[in-house]
Amino acid sequence: MHLALLRSGLIVSFMTLISRVLGLVRDVVIATLVGAGVNADVYFFANRIPNFLRRLFAEGAFAQAFVPVLTEVKEKHGDDEVRELVAKVAGTLGVIVTLITLFAVIASPLIVMVFGTGWFIEWMNDGPDAGKFEMASVLLKITFPYLFFITFVALSGAVLNTYNKFAVAAFTPVFLNIAIIVCAITLRDSFSDPAYALAIGVFLGGLIQFLFQLPFMAKAGLLVLPKWGWNDVYVKRIRILMLPAILGVSVHQLNALVDTVIASFLITGSISWLYYADRLIEFPLGLFGIGIATVILPSLSKLHSNDDPQAFQNTIDWAVRFVLMLAFPAMAGLMILGPLIIEVLYLHGKFTPDDAMHVQWALVAYCSGLMSYMTVKVLAPGYFARQDTKTPVRIGIISMLANIVFNFMLAPFFGFVGLAIATAMSGTLNAALLYKGLHQQGVYKISRQSLIWIGKLLLSTALMGYVVWLSHVNWPLEVTAFSHLLIKLFGLISIAIVCYFIALFSLGFRLRDLKSNF
Repeated sequence: MHLALLRSGLIVSFMTLISRVLGLVRDVVIATLVGAGVNADVYFFANRIPNFLRRLFAEGAFAQAFVPVLTEVKEKHGDDEVRELVAKVAGTLGVIVTLITLFAVIASPLIVMVFGTGWFIEWMNDGPDAGKFEMASVLLKITFPYLFFITFVALSGAVLNTYNKFAVAAFTPVFLNIAIIVCAITLRDSFSDPAYALAIGVFLGGLIQFLFQLPFMAKAGLLVLPKWGWNDVYVKRIRILMLPAILGVSVHQLNALVDTVIASFLITGSISWLYYADRLIEFPLGLFGIGIATVILPSLSKLHSNDDPQAFQNTIDWAVRFVLMLAFPAMAGLMILGPLIIEVLYLHGKFTPDDAMHVQWALVAYCSGLMSYMTVKVLAPGYFARQDTKTPVRIGIISMLANIVFNFMLAPFFGFVGLAIATAMSGTLNAALLYKGLHQQGVYKISRQSLIWIGKLLLSTALMGYVVWLSHVNWPLEVTAFSHLLIKLFGLISIAIVCYFIALFSLGFRLRDLKSNF
C-alpha cells in the first residue's frame, strides 16, 4: 500500500512542483513590478484574505471534513450515492459562498478595517498611509470573488482525489500563476499601479481553475447539478466536521492572518517582507508536506472505515518519516542559501538590497518551524480520517492563542521578524500537541525504527549543511552577473542533493525502504 501512496504522492508532488516553480516566477514578476513598498503591501493584503480561504478550502478544512465522509459513502453505498452527495454539497456550499462573496465585495472597507486596522486608523486620522486603506478596499473587491471559484475547485478536486485521480487537482493551481503572470505583463500599463493588474490576474486565475476541472468531473461521471441539501445527514456531518477543522488544520494560515493585522501597524514593507519569506517556505511545504497529506487522507479514511488500526498507525508513521526526510534538508538549505536564493529571485526592478536583507531575516525565523509545519500536514489527517474534530480544534485554539501571545511578546522588540518567530513557535506547539493527542488516544506512536531514521536524517543534514556552507564561501568562480548567480545557486543545490543522499545511503538507506516500513 505504501508503494501506491508513494506513487500517488510523487504524482501530486510533481504536479505541485510545476505550480510552485511558476509561483516563484510569479513572485519574481511581482517583486520586479511592485517591490516591497506601499503598493506591494496593499496587494499582498488584498490577496492574503481570499488566499487564506483558499488554503482552508483547497488544502485544509474542507478537504479534511469532506474526504472522510465522501470515502465512507463511496465504500459503503457506491457511486450513485456519491453523485447525490456531491450535488448536495455543491448546492449548499454554492449558496453560502455566493452570499459571503457578495457581502465581501460590497463591504470590502469593513473587512479592511478589521484586518488592516493600522491602515484604517491612518485613514481616519488622515495620516501619510491613509491611501493604503482606500486602495486595499478596491483591490479586495477584485480579488475576493476568487473564493467563489476556488470553493468548487476544492470540491471537484476532493472528489477526484477520492477516486485516485490526483494529477488533475494538483495541476490546477498552475493556471492561477499563469493568469497572474500574464495579466501583470500585459495589463501593467493599463492602470495607475500594476497592483490592479495583479488583482485581475487573481480573479481570472480562479475562473480558469474552475473551468479546467469540469471536463474531468464529467469524464468521471461525477458532474452533477447542484442541490440544496443543508439538512442532508451527510452534509450535516461535513458541516460539523468542517467548522472545527478550520482551526484544527489551518493554524499556520490563521497565524499568518493574525500577523497581517499586527504588521499593518509596523513599518511599510513588513507585510511584503513576510510574504516573500513565507513564499520560500511554502515551496517545500506545498511540494512535499501537502503532497503527502493529500494522498494519505483518503487512504486513512478507508483504513478507518475498514477497521484496520495497525495499518492506520503504519501509514502515519510512513508519512512522518517521508516528510521529515525532506523537511530537514529543506530547512538547512533555505537557511544557508537564503541570501543567494533571495538575490536570484527577487533582487530586480523595484526590489532593493534592503528589502532582500529584511526578507532573509524573516526567512530564517520561518525556517525554524518548517519541520513542524510539514509534520502537522501528516498528523492532522490522523484525526480527520476518524472524523474526530474535537481534539484538533482544541489544539488549534491553544496554538492560535499562543501565537497571539508570542506576537505581542516579540513584535515590540523584533518587529516583523518577531511575528515570523512567533509563527514558528506556535507551529511547533501545534505539531507537538497533535502528536501527543494521537499518542494518548492510542492511534499513533512514533516507532523505534522512525526514531533511528530521524537520527540518520539529522546526521545527513548536518553533513550536507557543512559541505554546502564550505562550497558557498569557497565558490571558485567570481559571482557578478545574474547568470553567474544562477549557476552558483543550481550548483550548490546539486551539491546539497548529492551530499545528502550519499550520506543517507552510507547510513543504510535504500530506495526500496520508501515502499514499506524502514
